[in-house]
Amino acid sequence: MSDAWRIVEDDLSGAAIRALLEAHFAGMLAHSPVGSCHFLDFDGLRADDVTFWSIHKGGDLAGCGALKMLGGGHGEIKSMRTAEAFLRQGVAARMLSHIMDEARRRGLERLSLETGSGAAFEPAIALYRRHGFADCEPFAGYKPDPFSRFMTRAI
Repeated sequence: MSDAWRIVEDDLSGAAIRALLEAHFAGMLAHSPVGSCHFLDFDGLRADDVTFWSIHKGGDLAGCGALKMLGGGHGEIKSMRTAEAFLRQGVAARMLSHIMDEARRRGLERLSLETGSGAAFEPAIALYRRHGFADCEPFAGYKPDPFSRFMTRAI
């Protein structure tokens, strides 16, 4: 079996991706109050305006991410998560690059995201900064929240 990385559109039916997303949901809830958690549940990730991908190395699930179309040339990055066994191996950077490339292919002009504001979110914030994202005001119906950080960039 190849050790190559591959990113595939995922229908969320596999046990491994469901377990990774359950860990994602639990992680968000462990670090932010319920009312400040804005992750998409399984139904939300299957919505018509969302495309969800998983990233694999060989036969192993390494992470996931999604793109939500907001309209007006704007998209939102959702559900970025790396499997624990693949932390610090470039999984999130690969997925983020994939989402940005897909957003460009779709003709989007801007990508934004909401993430947490505590110490647990600092690695994600650093990743987004390295890829040109900067802090911004809430967008797409989000409200100001001390537990949220909003970031955006033109693409």
